Amino acid sequence: MVSALRGGLKRGIEVAEQDRSLYEKVVELAHRRGFFWPSSELYGGVSGFLDFGPLGAAMKHRLEEKWRKWFVLRHQDFIAEIETPVVMPSKVFEASGHVQHFTDYVVDCKSCSRKFRADHLIEEQTGLRGLEGLGSEALSKLIAEHGVRCPECGGALGEVRSFNLLFRTTIGPYTENVAFARPEAAQGMFINFSKVYRVMREKLPLGIAQIGKVLRNEISPRQGPIRLREFTIMEIELFFDPEDPTCPLLDKVREEELKLLTEEDVEKGAEPRKVKVGEAVEEGYIKTEWNAYFMALSKGFLESLGVPDDKQLFVAKLPSERAHYAAQVYDQTVYLDRWGWVEVSGHAYRTDYDLKGHMEVSGEDLRVYKRLDTPVVKHKLTFKPNVELIKKDFGSNVGGILKEISRLRVEEISEALTRIGFIEVLGFRLTRDHFIFKEEEVKETGRRFIPHVAEPSFGAERLVYVTLEYAYSEREGRVVLKLPKDLAPIEIVVLPLVSRDGLPEVAKRVYEELVHRGFRVEYDESGSIGRRYARVDEIGVPLAVTVDHQTLEDNSVTVRDRDTWSQVRVKVEELPAKLRAYLDGELSFKELGASFK
Repeated sequence: MVSALRGGLKRGIEVAEQDRSLYEKVVELAHRRGFFWPSSELYGGVSGFLDFGPLGAAMKHRLEEKWRKWFVLRHQDFIAEIETPVVMPSKVFEASGHVQHFTDYVVDCKSCSRKFRADHLIEEQTGLRGLEGLGSEALSKLIAEHGVRCPECGGALGEVRSFNLLFRTTIGPYTENVAFARPEAAQGMFINFSKVYRVMREKLPLGIAQIGKVLRNEISPRQGPIRLREFTIMEIELFFDPEDPTCPLLDKVREEELKLLTEEDVEKGAEPRKVKVGEAVEEGYIKTEWNAYFMALSKGFLESLGVPDDKQLFVAKLPSERAHYAAQVYDQTVYLDRWGWVEVSGHAYRTDYDLKGHMEVSGEDLRVYKRLDTPVVKHKLTFKPNVELIKKDFGSNVGGILKEISRLRVEEISEALTRIGFIEVLGFRLTRDHFIFKEEEVKETGRRFIPHVAEPSFGAERLVYVTLEYAYSEREGRVVLKLPKDLAPIEIVVLPLVSRDGLPEVAKRVYEELVHRGFRVEYDESGSIGRRYARVDEIGVPLAVTVDHQTLEDNSVTVRDRDTWSQVRVKVEELPAKLRAYLDGELSFKELGASFK
């Protein structure tokens, strides 16, 4: 009777386990083993924020370092990494357009007062897609037409309205010193462009990279680690000459195939197309060679995290969906068990939008100078202010007016005078009589221009989850987390076979030597060897080093592979060098034990 009950209970647990989604299994494992969990759980938790435990923090840091190696260090001759503050003055985000444009649409429940992101709620309840570019009126109309209700209480919804996603604060005790937490790392790179350009010996192309926290006040994040209010962004702003947009590295990836949905494909609802990178540029599917290069690099980067080619797709955003600064955007998406196709990186062609905006608001010249190989003679329109007339008409304000005029470009003045007949400076209207224009023949030895920008941008937390989901596997009723070796938070575990007969003492010496050599190592002697193997398989440790009775005889240890459960023996004196070669991909597991006799 008891045996039958136990058997029924075991079968029930197995059925329940099979019914759980992959997402639920990964999240449960992450919580239980210390990868991540909801933030402030002691006080009920706060949606959109995540805490990383010991394993998760180590894995996330290794992922950031891997991204740095792929995208920064291999290009260190022209890409430099900087670090800038999370909080910056409001002027920065006024210039960048975020104060005006960085918005989503929110809708309130009339009954329970909960708030939801309107387009996401409509998509969830109707199955409609591609609503990101719609305005408040169109979204309100869809809610009414499809009877969309509050998902919490079933109540009716109010009118859709715009909501700015910037986190607002003040600097110091002065309420007028308004600031915002950055929603992207990019603006810190744009406002430092001239300084970095000078430090990097005034050469283009120039890449500026940054890894750091950003905050977006999402309306109702309900996708666990996928959509967060605070996350780590890994970005590059690649500055190039728009008259010389060639990427010299493109030939390295020209034959690489990308799976694309172009803007035309998205509009028509077409199937994705597979095209080579070179063809994508030649056909105009990707507008800049630099974006094409980074997209190919990003595909390889995701493959190195365990995401196969057939689970990756680059999707173009339609003009109505694109960020205000972008002329073209491709989202790199991967397929996830619960959420379907999810963005993991964005590839934007930002043109000169950001630098131009900061020039206009700051008054600083952010153009670069490029010397011409052969001087060119041109007819150039120049101007100078008619100081006497300005003094006569505006009196004591002449000093301030002349200072502001010195910041203006001749093209800007000429265009305004032609179009509306005056230009406004410090609130005063200056007409053509206030300027003296002259056409001169000048020999140009160089040109000044505002660089254009290609941007690859990644969210680290999403990539941690993606890696965990694609690493998750089960074998003989046990979880085996097949993490890439260079992302595993623990590389090696050292285990004495039993906790007696002098084995723990030897095992601890092996452990200490590996720690000294710089490995990420854990020591464990509690429980049966089978239970200990199962535990380290579940947290993704690639290798287990077991000290057994044969170790006492010939100074060799057993090394066990996480993914295949294969075992080889290795001499203790050879262990550090061989383990490093294996973890760096220079030795196969079989070669690890090849010299043992």
